[in-house]
Amino acid sequence: MLAELHFPSHNILPEQLDSYLSSGWFRMGQTIFTTNFLKFNGLFYSTIWLRIDLDTFKPTKTQEKIRKLNTKFRVEIKPTTPDISPEYLILFNKYKNHVSFDTAPSLSHLLYDNGFSNVFDSWAVEVYDDKQLIACGILDMGKETSEGIVCFYDPDYKKYSLGKYLMLLKMEFCQRKDMKHFYPGYFAPNYPLFDYKLDLSDTSLEYLALATNTWTPIQCFQSTETPLAVMNRKLQELSKLLERSWFEHQLLHYEYFDAEIVPSFTGLNLFDFPVFIFCFEVDKSISNPIIVFDVISQQYHLIICNATYKLERITPKDNIYNSHLLQMTQHLFATDSPEAMALVVIKSLRQS
Repeated sequence: MLAELHFPSHNILPEQLDSYLSSGWFRMGQTIFTTNFLKFNGLFYSTIWLRIDLDTFKPTKTQEKIRKLNTKFRVEIKPTTPDISPEYLILFNKYKNHVSFDTAPSLSHLLYDNGFSNVFDSWAVEVYDDKQLIACGILDMGKETSEGIVCFYDPDYKKYSLGKYLMLLKMEFCQRKDMKHFYPGYFAPNYPLFDYKLDLSDTSLEYLALATNTWTPIQCFQSTETPLAVMNRKLQELSKLLERSWFEHQLLHYEYFDAEIVPSFTGLNLFDFPVFIFCFEVDKSISNPIIVFDVISQQYHLIICNATYKLERITPKDNIYNSHLLQMTQHLFATDSPEAMALVVIKSLRQS
C-alpha cells in the first residue's frame, strides 16, 4: 500500500522500530504510518523518505559553525515521560505561536495523542542558557536506528540556529550510541518547508527509492523521477493515445489518496493512488473502471473501484476527484505498454 497506518498495542521493540524506519515508516503521535504523497494548498507532491548513514556522517562546515556559536549553552540528554513538564509546554507554545507554518495544536497531541503513555523509547535533547530551557528536540531510539520527531526552541534565540543545532546534537548522540542510521522523516520536492533536511549531511544522506525499495545516495536523486512525476508522465502518455482515438476520459488527481492514515478509515483497504485516468462511468456512485500507473511494478493497471462513501457538502474541483472515497474491488488487466492499455480500453468500449 502507498499509505498505511498502524496502531501499536504494546511498546514497540527496538528491532521493530528499525524495521519500520528502514521501510519508510514514521511516528505520528502514538501510531506509526507511511505515505508516499502529500497535498498542500491543493497541490500534490511526492514524499521522499530520508536517512543519515551514521557510520560515515561528519558535521558540515555550517554545522561546525553552529556548534561554535552555541558553545556557551549547556546540553542535557535524557529519557522522556508522557508527563510533559511545564517548561516544555511553555517553550513549545512560544515556538508554535512564532513559526509561519502549521504545527500540532499542542505538544501533548503531537507526541502522545493527548494520552498518558508512550509506546516509543523517546529521549529529549535539551539546551539551556544558564537555567533557562531555550531549545528541545525529541527522538525515538531503536536498536540500530533512531528517528527525530520534533525540534522546538525559543524564538528569542533565533540567531543561534537552534533547530539545526538540535539536529546535529541528535545525530551525534546516536553515533555515540553506535546507531547505524538516523531518520529525519521526509522531504517533498518543490515544497520548500522540508528542504532544511537536505542540509543535514554533504555525503551521508540517503533517500528511499520507491520503485526499487532501496536506500540510495541523495546525489542520485532526480526531481523529474519522483513517483508522482513518473505517474503523471506515464498517464499523460496514455491519455494522448486515447485522445487520438476520440476515447472520452479524464486524467484526475484523487483527493483522498491518504485516507488510510486517517484513524477512522484505517484498515478499509482504500484506493491510495494520487492520480488516475477515469473512464467508462456506468453509474455515478461507482468509478468503473479506472487506470493507474504503478511505479513499483512499472505497469499500467486497469481496475474497478467502488465508491464506498459519499462525501457530503464537497465543492467540486477541476481535475480532482473528491466526491467519494474509493476502494479497489477488482483487477482487470496490467501491461507496461501504453499502446496495449489503450487498445484494451478502446476495445472494451466498442463491446459495451
